[in-house]
Amino acid sequence: MKRCKKAPLATPQLISLGFAAVIFGGALLLMLPISSRQGVVTPFIDALFTATSATCVTGLTTVNTAEHWTPFGQFIILMMIETGGLGFMSLPVFFFMIAKKKINLRTRMLLKDSLNLEQMNGGVNLMRYILLTSVIIQGLGALALSFSFIPRYGWAKGSWFSIFHSVSSFCNAGFDLLGDSLAGDQQDIWLLFVVMILIIAGGLGFLVWYDIMQYRQRKRLSIHSKIALIMTGSLLLLGTLGFYLTEHNGESLVVGNWLQRLFNTMFMAVTPRTAGYYSVNYFEMSHAGLILTIVLMYIGGTSGSTAGGLKTTTFGVLLIQMKSILKGRNQAEFSGRTIPAGAIFRALTLFFITLSLCIFATMILSVTEKIPDVDGLGLEYIVFEVVSAFGTVGLTMGLTPELSMVGKVIIIALMFIGRVGIMTVLFSLIAKARQQEQHFKYPEESVLIG
Repeated sequence: MKRCKKAPLATPQLISLGFAAVIFGGALLLMLPISSRQGVVTPFIDALFTATSATCVTGLTTVNTAEHWTPFGQFIILMMIETGGLGFMSLPVFFFMIAKKKINLRTRMLLKDSLNLEQMNGGVNLMRYILLTSVIIQGLGALALSFSFIPRYGWAKGSWFSIFHSVSSFCNAGFDLLGDSLAGDQQDIWLLFVVMILIIAGGLGFLVWYDIMQYRQRKRLSIHSKIALIMTGSLLLLGTLGFYLTEHNGESLVVGNWLQRLFNTMFMAVTPRTAGYYSVNYFEMSHAGLILTIVLMYIGGTSGSTAGGLKTTTFGVLLIQMKSILKGRNQAEFSGRTIPAGAIFRALTLFFITLSLCIFATMILSVTEKIPDVDGLGLEYIVFEVVSAFGTVGLTMGLTPELSMVGKVIIIALMFIGRVGIMTVLFSLIAKARQQEQHFKYPEESVLIG
């Protein structure tokens, strides 16, 4: 008898397994005594949590990165941040480039899906562009940060801090070696400025940067880039204005001159875009400021970037569709173009699934986790953590170190889904069902809406 040949894994399955392999490999390395300052084996759940947070460029940690991990452990975390930020497909492309070998068809197909490209052509060149651009931006970022860290820590430690925080900022990871993120550097305007620029550069998306670099030749930007740029600028401006109105008289902002308060207000608008660094204590923030932070974390960065969340382009498409409906139009139109119905349906599906996921996770954690007995503190303590994990942000009000075993598993799952993508994870689970094409259409019947 002939043995049945197993069907090859679908692309979403390979992408999900690729990220999972990086996470489990990193977790095993972090468990080694050489990775811990105490010289002992780190519990698997804490190593797995840290590896997931690093690979999914989140920043939530159950142990303090500066105090628990040795330089070796911190280096492993940095490598996972870089791999997760650029995508695990950056590794094979990098090795193919070093070996000067031709990239096979299977790898090109994976590149197409991992970068969300419509065509297979150009994927390899785009990945090379991503690697080169990332090295340049992170290198310049490390150089800029060295002006703040080297005078403070010396050449060796200051250079390591500059490289680590440049990579972590650009990849929107939020891991820090300072112990309390940037809370102790509220008055260091230069440090806040450089970190903000790196966060925005990484969260804007490689496709957008590529489009901008090609503008001189093409004399036009794609709809994707236009929506991404408009939404990014609008969210940063509205976020800064919103935090100024909610926090300028509060206890969260630094007591300093107007310029320092302005930069910290801007930082509060930038970091929820899946970065994870913080210069203020979110436990002292007003309820209005917390709600605004949760909304910004949920929206996240741009598709095809190092950021997570619903994505600015997805949110932008929903706003465009809403505007078209209010104007009585059947099609979503923007900048002289019609957005395909399939993109709108996908955006609506993503919005519904991700919102349902966050609600479901909040319900579970509200049962398994304990809310501190503090006046004025309620469910937002858990909602903040859930949205931060799903959006791969890394901000916390203090719940992460206190998570139960079930809570850690839930947050790990949210971080993984938030980075890999809810649709990719779902498609990897129902790959066989997706392969069944439907060659018929049922009769239409109207349903009352609203």
